[in-house]
Amino acid sequence: MFVGLGTVVGAAFALINSYLGPRRPGRMKADPYECGLPSEVKEDFRFGISFYLVAMLFILFDIEVIFLYPVAVQLKAFGTFALIETIVFISLLAVAFVYVWRRGALEWR
Repeated sequence: MFVGLGTVVGAAFALINSYLGPRRPGRMKADPYECGLPSEVKEDFRFGISFYLVAMLFILFDIEVIFLYPVAVQLKAFGTFALIETIVFISLLAVAFVYVWRRGALEWR
């Protein structure tokens, strides 16, 4: 019921906006926009390797932390062994984080 109602309301607002909304296309509206300022990025601009390294590290640590959620929910059912394994896992994550931090991978250059 809620999905159907949400779909109908969303479609109705989109249709109403397409018919009643103002249409004033222009060059300024077509330009990229970021953080309240016009974008100064050129087409041949390339991101540095540190950008991709930080992005990969974020994804890596984010996915590893997601593995903690099922154990935390069922920790009582898993028992002491799961608690010890979780502590070891978090310790290894902390060691990896300190290693990456000390190597300077998190510093923006």
